Amino acid sequence: MNRVKKLHHTRYRLNDLETSVKFYKDVLGLEEMRRHKSPRGSELVFLKAPESEELIELCHFPASGLVQVQPDLTHLAFEVDSLEAFGKHLAMLGLKYSDGPTIKDDGGGFAFIDAPEGYEIELIQRAK
Repeated sequence: MNRVKKLHHTRYRLNDLETSVKFYKDVLGLEEMRRHKSPRGSELVFLKAPESEELIELCHFPASGLVQVQPDLTHLAFEVDSLEAFGKHLAMLGLKYSDGPTIKDDGGGFAFIDAPEGYEIELIQRAK
């Protein structure tokens, strides 16, 4: 059957690659899997969440112009064990949620933080 098999990666283009790499590694705990320069000159860094197979590709390619992220255009969503604990982690880094957390009756919930350059990250706590 001709169909895709699985999601491999999602790409986000950036103006400042190293600031975003630092955020995704230090704040979210993603692991840098590899980095290289593409044949057309893009600087690429691939990151992965500890329990995921899919990668996030951060791309810096100044030749294609300045990146301007539109509000609420896209976001990445990650699961966390506890929004309360993750909020404390953010506070230790001098950061805070930009929205939430919102906790539902079943114990599940969500919150958002702002990543560099206007991208948004959703954190999801599963119901108990």
